[in-house]
Amino acid sequence: MDLNNIQRVYFIGIGGIGMSAIARFFNENGVQVSGYDRTETALTKQLAEEGMQIHYTDDVNLLDKQATLVVYTPAIPAIHSELKWYRENNFEVVKRSDVLQEITRELFAITVAGTHGKTTISTMIAHILRHSGYGCNAFLGGISVNYNRNFWSSDKRVAVIEADEYDRSFLKLSPDIAVLTAMDPDHLDIYGTEADMQEAFIQYTKNIKPNGTLIAREGLQRAADLQADNKLWYRLNSNTANAYAKNIRNQNGGYQYDVVQQDWTIENVTLPIGGLHNVENSVAAITVAHLLGIDEAAIKAAVADFKGIRRRFEYVINNDYQVFIDDYAHHPEELRALISSARDLFPDKKCVVVFQPHLYTRTRDLADGFAESLALADEVILLPIYPARELPIEGVSSEMIAGKISGKPVQILQQAEVLEWLKANTAPLFITAGAGDIDLMKEPAKKILEGEKSEK
Repeated sequence: MDLNNIQRVYFIGIGGIGMSAIARFFNENGVQVSGYDRTETALTKQLAEEGMQIHYTDDVNLLDKQATLVVYTPAIPAIHSELKWYRENNFEVVKRSDVLQEITRELFAITVAGTHGKTTISTMIAHILRHSGYGCNAFLGGISVNYNRNFWSSDKRVAVIEADEYDRSFLKLSPDIAVLTAMDPDHLDIYGTEADMQEAFIQYTKNIKPNGTLIAREGLQRAADLQADNKLWYRLNSNTANAYAKNIRNQNGGYQYDVVQQDWTIENVTLPIGGLHNVENSVAAITVAHLLGIDEAAIKAAVADFKGIRRRFEYVINNDYQVFIDDYAHHPEELRALISSARDLFPDKKCVVVFQPHLYTRTRDLADGFAESLALADEVILLPIYPARELPIEGVSSEMIAGKISGKPVQILQQAEVLEWLKANTAPLFITAGAGDIDLMKEPAKKILEGEKSEK
């Protein structure tokens, strides 16, 4: 693959968050970009406004037959007619991870991997580097609220990359600085066992370049097996870690705290977004920035201006009477962090959580953990499982989770029924969570909670 000889790129699954970042890279570099996705979304509309040609029907008559490169996401099945056509006609067809590897091969690479927190940490690192004037290219797995983008470019030969563990994609990267957040079991449909997944993360650290640095969360399983010439450990509030936070105070739905490392302290860091897990995420991001030589005043100013990521502890409403938080949480540990942090910030408000399970296999494998985390709420509403790339599995449904939650009101509703429920009930601390299409509820729910009844 020679990036200099590519004039036209076609993306199968262009609306994916990782795919769209690469599509934007090519588009900004003057390459003609087109693609397919099965559903029009706010993101695909934005891509179209930027000049990319997108269609939503799996039809070989609509694809670009002059493409010099075809990129697909592993979520696309092998039987997809467009993917089959390109392969049968001997086009250069590559996975997203192969393209990202090639784009970043000659850059100083800062990668962030792990089953939780990687989107926030990578976006925060990229924001600090951009805000401070250090500069970077950014390939992110979420939409930065500050810039309304998941990609930006720079003349600086540095790239911040969210390293996705799905399909072992992150093993294509060779980082100079690697962050590792968590190795909790997930994607067991790909890895088979938790041990095999852990082995992949260990391999991720083995791919760190000579004299490179691993910044990992303290307390990871198999920490002794992680490889790097230099290692730093971070944690929320642990004076045994190399970097940690202390003197944490709630402040206007966010936090103020000190970040401490062995030979430096940054006092009174202000983070304007909620979630104690985001304080911990900021410790990792600040450690990276300090390692790059960015001065403390610039780091503090950047963190204070960090507005977060769409659907990561996103305040849809935040006033004295009503708080509405929308989040991408789709793993038990993410749910636990989300709900416990929200309750800590708003202890006097009744907490109602609407959760949409994502994938049949994940629901089957982690139902106990989901139930335990959701039990932290006062009331739970479950949506049907969002299947994404999967076919149904007999006996696996949202009822698996509901049946394991004891002592709390639980019901299973469709999205439209949740909106009707909202009209008739109060939910002073209302949380929607999931990685499927639950975000479609955000605007109508906001109108209801603000007292504007939907006309639909």
